[in-house]
Amino acid sequence: MDKKEQYVGIAFVVAAFLCFITINRKYSQDVPQPAEVRQEVARQTASAGSAVSGGPEASFSSATQDRPGAAVATLENDYIQVHFTDFGGAIRNVALKKYPSVLGSTSPYLFNELHDEPMLGFVNYPGLGHDTRYTVVSQSQDSITYRAVVDGTLEVTRTYTLPPSKGPGTDPYQLRSETTFRNLGARAAAPVRVALSLGTTAPVNAKDFGTQLATGYSTGSDQAFVLRGELESRNGFLGMGARDAKPFIESSGPIAWAAVKNQFFSAILTPDAPAGGLVTRRVKLLTLLPDTDRNAYGVTGTAQFDLPALEPKAQASLGCELYVGPNEYRRLANDAVFKADQDKVMQFGFFKFFSELLLTLMVWIRGFVPNWGVAIILTTLTLKTVCLPLTLVASRSAKRMQKVQPHMQALKEKYKDNPAKLQAAQVELFKKHKVNPLGGCIPMLLPMPFFFGFFRLLPNAAELRFAPFLWAHDLSAPDTVGYIHGFPINVLPLIFVAANFAQMMVMPQPTVDNAQAKMMKFMPLMLLWLYYSFSCALSLYSTVNALFTIGQQLVVNRMKDPEMNLPEAAPAGKSSPGRPMKNVTPGRRKH
Repeated sequence: MDKKEQYVGIAFVVAAFLCFITINRKYSQDVPQPAEVRQEVARQTASAGSAVSGGPEASFSSATQDRPGAAVATLENDYIQVHFTDFGGAIRNVALKKYPSVLGSTSPYLFNELHDEPMLGFVNYPGLGHDTRYTVVSQSQDSITYRAVVDGTLEVTRTYTLPPSKGPGTDPYQLRSETTFRNLGARAAAPVRVALSLGTTAPVNAKDFGTQLATGYSTGSDQAFVLRGELESRNGFLGMGARDAKPFIESSGPIAWAAVKNQFFSAILTPDAPAGGLVTRRVKLLTLLPDTDRNAYGVTGTAQFDLPALEPKAQASLGCELYVGPNEYRRLANDAVFKADQDKVMQFGFFKFFSELLLTLMVWIRGFVPNWGVAIILTTLTLKTVCLPLTLVASRSAKRMQKVQPHMQALKEKYKDNPAKLQAAQVELFKKHKVNPLGGCIPMLLPMPFFFGFFRLLPNAAELRFAPFLWAHDLSAPDTVGYIHGFPINVLPLIFVAANFAQMMVMPQPTVDNAQAKMMKFMPLMLLWLYYSFSCALSLYSTVNALFTIGQQLVVNRMKDPEMNLPEAAPAGKSSPGRPMKNVTPGRRKH
């Protein structure tokens, strides 16, 4: 690599870092502060929004809450407080009592606080939607029943039952809903398709860009998710791949369960009989922000059901379970309460086995230590210790590989015009000195599945939301300690990059190619660009992993290897590696 190429490489890294700073500064300026968002929430909860049209379910209202004079009823246990509204006979919102709305607040987080429709409210069914006022028939400590009659011919009775805080075969976040349709008329009622709202999810805070807002569903054998981004317009690249915003995305059934979720919480509807379809919409919730701002939008979903024809005096029922709570794997994986695949709402992806293993281990360790940050550190050290024997073998192999590099380079010079002989000579060299050319890759490849497992797990684990560690106030967010001209100062990514520089100094270099060695020095800077906006928990895992690797490599470097009896490598063009030369024991390379 000549100086010109070095300058180009440096300029590229600097330009990328400046772009990174500019983007972060833009986000910090454009995104409203939490107080502004809370004020907007309070303002919109006091008034109805404007209508939004289109789609198979006619019209919705934007960020609507209760109609003036609406009666709100409440059912609660130790975990949730469910607020019902008599307009629509549905759920206005659900307060998660174990999770604060914002850091340091005593107010609980409200799921469906800003919404398109009340949860389990009927959508596009004249006489049964949020414009219809239901009558409370009965109410007890753990149940409530609403009733409405449409045109004097169709009676609809809706009963909601809240489980106790503890009990076998139940979960405190999951309530039961039973809706009965009875034909009061003298004529048969035609079959009809009805849609139930799953609720609306919005960004969890002012710095949440909504990339994890989604609906999801299971057919019983497969699961699929619709991200908010799939509904947004896209400019594409040079016009290729450009598209307009979609008003809705319709997914066909059968649907065993359907969900609407954000980064930490989900509402999961599990009907007694499979639903016929799911409709996903992107709805504007914060009118304080312009239409072009992605943070102004949430995601809502409606599950569609087909009601049969009803003969006079006949009735049909629509029953379901509704879970509204945190994205906790150990809870949703409880087959005694939930369907076998309902934990897939966590969206661990291809590396789900590693995510589930790591989360199970981390939660178990957390039972013995007082802090989630300490649990992450001990989980990381446990993994490194279990993998240590294989890693030590691989590290020794990399060290031996480093020693034969000068001889490999000499072979390349000698047989540069004969690839077949070059390959045979290299194989003989490796065989003679018991060197595995791929052995040094294992230390890098071994942690990768666990890294991706942590990558999918740590930012979305509800357990880590607002969990403090040292100077960090929230392990699920970057550990920002201050700002310089609007740019956030995140400490752990800086420590991680420094640890990576130190790791490069002690690791055996698998190549003597000067150009590649110089390019490798830029890798920690690229890692800084990647890690800077990651959650504190992920940075903590990677930092501990890097520090352990440094200590491990220092031990390996001090270990004595059996003498390889390597001949002294001859300078290219002056002698060959096959020429008899005095045997020497190679010393430690200087880096």
